[in-house]
Amino acid sequence: MEISALLTSAGINISICIVLLSLYSILRKQPSNYCVYFGRRLVCGGARRYDPFWYERFVPSPSWLVKAWETSEDELLAAAGLDAVVFLRMVLFSIRIFFIVAVICIAFVLPVNYYGQPMVHKEIHLESSEVFTIENLKEGSKWLWVHCLALYIITSAACLLLYFEYRTIAKMRLGHITGCASKPSQFTVLIRAIPWSPEQSYSDTLSKFFTNYYSSSYVSHQMVYHNGIIQRLLREAERMCQTLKHVSPEINCKPSLKPCIFCGGPTATNSFHILSNEADSVKGMELGELTMTTTEQERPAAFVFFKTRYDALVVSEVLQSSNPMLWVTDLAPEPHDVYWKNLNIPYRQLWIRKIATLVGAVAFMFVFLIPVTFIQGLTQLEQLSHAFPFLRGILRKQFISQVITGYLPSVILILFFYAVPPLMMYFSALEGCISRSIRKKSACIKVLYFTIWNVFFVNILSGSVIRQLNVFSSVRDIPAQLARSVPTQAGFFMTYCFTSGWASLACEIMQPMALIWNLVAKVVTKNEDESYETLRFPYHTEIPRLLLFGLLGFTNSVIAPLILPFLLIYFFLAYLIYKNQILNVYITKYESGGQYWPIFHNTTIFSLILTQIIALGFFGLKLSTVASGFTIPLILLTLLFSEYCRQRFAPIFNKNPAQVD
Repeated sequence: MEISALLTSAGINISICIVLLSLYSILRKQPSNYCVYFGRRLVCGGARRYDPFWYERFVPSPSWLVKAWETSEDELLAAAGLDAVVFLRMVLFSIRIFFIVAVICIAFVLPVNYYGQPMVHKEIHLESSEVFTIENLKEGSKWLWVHCLALYIITSAACLLLYFEYRTIAKMRLGHITGCASKPSQFTVLIRAIPWSPEQSYSDTLSKFFTNYYSSSYVSHQMVYHNGIIQRLLREAERMCQTLKHVSPEINCKPSLKPCIFCGGPTATNSFHILSNEADSVKGMELGELTMTTTEQERPAAFVFFKTRYDALVVSEVLQSSNPMLWVTDLAPEPHDVYWKNLNIPYRQLWIRKIATLVGAVAFMFVFLIPVTFIQGLTQLEQLSHAFPFLRGILRKQFISQVITGYLPSVILILFFYAVPPLMMYFSALEGCISRSIRKKSACIKVLYFTIWNVFFVNILSGSVIRQLNVFSSVRDIPAQLARSVPTQAGFFMTYCFTSGWASLACEIMQPMALIWNLVAKVVTKNEDESYETLRFPYHTEIPRLLLFGLLGFTNSVIAPLILPFLLIYFFLAYLIYKNQILNVYITKYESGGQYWPIFHNTTIFSLILTQIIALGFFGLKLSTVASGFTIPLILLTLLFSEYCRQRFAPIFNKNPAQVD
């Protein structure tokens, strides 16, 4: 890919970012958009209303950037919880490590790559992106020691930062557990798969069991009932209460008809009226309309309460029966975190549900090969033009060719990826997770695997097929094949950074769907009520995106370092925009207690090892035995560091300790 195509993609995305960020700084000041851009603050009662005639609200300003920058970690922890703090520490880690990587690789590796062979260089915008990669070095070059040394510096810095972050976040998790020690959920155990007895109910069976085995610590229990109808009524009542709470008392609440601005027909607004007394609410209604069957059916699940937190922890970890499929115990989630629907699923079905969702996710990954291969074909139009001569006419038009090869592929890939997170969340719900935080964490892992496989590996494989390179014939060929393929995809990875990184951040802060919905509610239907839906932060989409860019940064650091400045810009923007959104838009009703960090740590270690394997393949292709010999110990040391962290810190995130200092 030529640098001119990259510059075209960068120019388009920079323009989009500037326009959207300027629009956001204006729209956020408009009183009609408070429910879009200040949802969390409205719920908490901390939103300040602007004067509707204030002229400055029509002028773009960076005040939101300053506010996001000045907010401390303690304020963020108090406002949004531990998961939000851990996520922003992931972004800060990325900024720190890639600042070091960018300085090392741009200052030393990039000049070595550019002047790797004696040749007459063109103007920068006419050069191919491959000139800036390690592929430009000649075989047996003595300058490969620069890449090997840079690899050691990058790995050492990353492992050092990972260790300190893991230690800090582990302490924060222990502090979170200590702060939650007085919550009822810390004294509660969720029991599933209670055995059925024809002689007594589930409640009697459970009471008898815990009275016999835990008589000194058992307090009481609460059965789970099959109450889907009642649950739906409660949700509808809560939604109506949320709507009525924001209706101004001055509004005339009698039904009225207003013309629709599109069709001119009547549109009902405020179609409810306030009753003068409670008796009016039942006047004229039959008695049968007011009665509802409330027969509750017990399910083989219950919440069991104990006297101390230690007793609850012990019960949640001990195998209660010789049959592991009965009397299954887990520490109870927080009330808002419980995924009530899945408590009705028989425990014996869970193992086959997990297998079915795994098969479904893998099948979807293979189906996704079709659009990814098509997208890769757009980036390789020059190679495809030999087989399809009609493409040569497109390639003669320079600007159109630059847009098609430099901008369009990443946009199409992002559009296809919008279907992935909802589907993976659905798969995670089918697995039978007992809490919403576990469901979101499971979806996060699925989206992460899906993203890395399709964006990185499938693009490399399909690009190799289109370029008619040899695909992997044995395991020993994997490092060499990756080394050949990664530099050829450096241009696509950079355009993906522009589109999925920069432009997606601008769309995230604009909240286009919420803005359109708010506009329709206020303009089309003439609904002046300031009701709004509170949003949860989408960790299952943003953490995989963050880790994908980290993978691209590490794997391209010594191979094609031109991507590093663009990634660094993305991480800086991500820190400010995500912090602003967490403070103003997203509300926290449940959290995992920092359990996303091990995912980030393990994926970063995987990225480092993959980088070292690719570098090992390149050193072999360039016939540098010294650099190859020094790379193998680095891989082993990285694996040892990963195992140490797994033994030292990972158990804190898997289980709650009985003793917390």
